[in-house]
Amino acid sequence: MAKIVVVYHSGYGHTAKQAEAVAAGAKEVAEVQLVALSDIAAVPWADLAAADGIIFGAPTYMGGPSAKFKEFADASSKAWFNRDWQDKVAGGFTNSASWLGDKSGTMSALTTLAMQHGMIWVSLGLLPANSSKAQRNDVNRVGAAYGAMAQSDSDLPADQVPPAGDLETARLYGKRVAEATVRFVKGR
Repeated sequence: MAKIVVVYHSGYGHTAKQAEAVAAGAKEVAEVQLVALSDIAAVPWADLAAADGIIFGAPTYMGGPSAKFKEFADASSKAWFNRDWQDKVAGGFTNSASWLGDKSGTMSALTTLAMQHGMIWVSLGLLPANSSKAQRNDVNRVGAAYGAMAQSDSDLPADQVPPAGDLETARLYGKRVAEATVRFVKGR
């Protein structure tokens, strides 16, 4: 069975909920390990090296990934030098309080991290909910393409955001990355 590691940082709990949804989707077709970034010394580098796919997640702060996620990305230089993640399947997700929040800056950083490591990126693959009939809980209401994006209103309690549609988008994306990983592993 293919193994996926979902490695993420969450500052206020919103990205953690998104990570759990991504992991739930991936678990439908693969073995999944969820890694919350809190202490860089506790990162399971060997598990990341042994995985078939890695899905990165970070909140968007000031147009880019959180400092804690950036610390992880910077610390991955040994894995980069050893090509530990070469040809692994990759994906990513982010969340911000603002509708746009410059989430594309974070997704670009996650994609660049994957490309630096020689990984194979999987897009979201879902049409956007961009008609006049679109609702807050529709799948891909943010209109993402890079990966799963969510929006969490800053004035709502953490148990109410991200909305159900954004979490379903995350679940579908986790499943898509896992399915691509399974196909890729079978083709080796």
